[in-house]
Amino acid sequence: MLTLTYEYKAKPTKEQIQVIEHTLEVCRKVWNFALRERKDWLKSRSCQINACSLTSEYIIPASKAYPTYNNQAKSLTLAKEQYPELKTVNAQVLQQVLRKLETAFIDMKRKGMGFPRFKNRYRMRSFVYPQLGKSQFLRGNQIKLPQLGWLEYVKSREIPNGFVVKQARIVRKASGYFVMLTLESDVNVPNPVASGHPVGLDLGLDKFAATSDGELVERPRFLSSLHRKLKLLQRKLKHKKKGSSNRHKLNRRIARLHQRISDTRKDWHFKLAHKLCDKAGMMFVEDIDFRTWAKGMLGKHTLDAGFGQFIEILKWVCWKRGVYFEKVSAYYTSQVCPQCDTHTGKKELKDRVHSCPECGYTTHRDVAAAQVIRNRGVSGLGRSLEENACGDDLTGTGNGLVKSQRSRKKGGEARLQSAS
Repeated sequence: MLTLTYEYKAKPTKEQIQVIEHTLEVCRKVWNFALRERKDWLKSRSCQINACSLTSEYIIPASKAYPTYNNQAKSLTLAKEQYPELKTVNAQVLQQVLRKLETAFIDMKRKGMGFPRFKNRYRMRSFVYPQLGKSQFLRGNQIKLPQLGWLEYVKSREIPNGFVVKQARIVRKASGYFVMLTLESDVNVPNPVASGHPVGLDLGLDKFAATSDGELVERPRFLSSLHRKLKLLQRKLKHKKKGSSNRHKLNRRIARLHQRISDTRKDWHFKLAHKLCDKAGMMFVEDIDFRTWAKGMLGKHTLDAGFGQFIEILKWVCWKRGVYFEKVSAYYTSQVCPQCDTHTGKKELKDRVHSCPECGYTTHRDVAAAQVIRNRGVSGLGRSLEENACGDDLTGTGNGLVKSQRSRKKGGEARLQSAS
């Protein structure tokens, strides 16, 4: 099963905008009520049986079950008789709000994410129609949605043949409203096979990217170019009265500026990914958690570059265009010569040239790191990195290098078995 999501700019009428805003408001109330119900239940069980809590809390009977999705969905149906406002919104849309809240609590334990938060009128930005019915709901550049009717959108690209529209999501952004169509096709697409010209990619702040072919990509400064304008708007914002119309208008200006920066960055990432795939049959990058980069003194510049988003976009573009994509170990890529596999030692940040004392190979530091990444990727095809390092001693994957990596990961305890 292949699933794609296409995003289109919506062109709703004034009446449809009112329906969208009303739906978002009702969804926000349902989310907050369901979250409060779960939070009160958890707090009532947080203190000991023979002790009272230090803060005032609702007393919930011990026999009452935890408010799961099924329980809250059943309560939502009964609440429509008491609150007629709930009847003005599609029932499946409200059920999806509860399902999303259920997923948030599951991800809190499974992925270590934070506790779900209450939403104000700015945080509830989208709602979804999980089913569009069996009747004809697509007509040219229009889509028929419950309670909205025929919604016009900018059809920037056609829906591929063989795909069926399964659901639609309405999203409110700073620049307007968008409709996101989820497409499904009953096909299985195999992953690209490793073949063709290999390319290693090294990311950094001096140069955004360096390839093993010697190409250097300058780092564009998306936020820095508009930081002065953003700073002036935010300085005006602190003098506006909370809840006033002027503060709301200024908030929208700031949001549009942030979206302009985000859209520019994402567009540049896609264009760079396609450019790199034009010259490669295999793409190898470092396996790095860029969240740690964002916590340092250069965190602002790291977030401005958007390395994590670029890697995800590059992975998608490689799959779409049939280019093999793989991540390799990121340890000591700048301390190894890509020609003779000699450990050249740690380089300072100011040292931008790689010069090997053994073989005399000289090139740009980032290009040399990209070549080491390429060598590790090629040597690891079909087998694990440890097997290659123990048996082959290929360039960039030496036995001592892998032992150092494993020792660093395990806190000094080398677990790599000696070569036979």
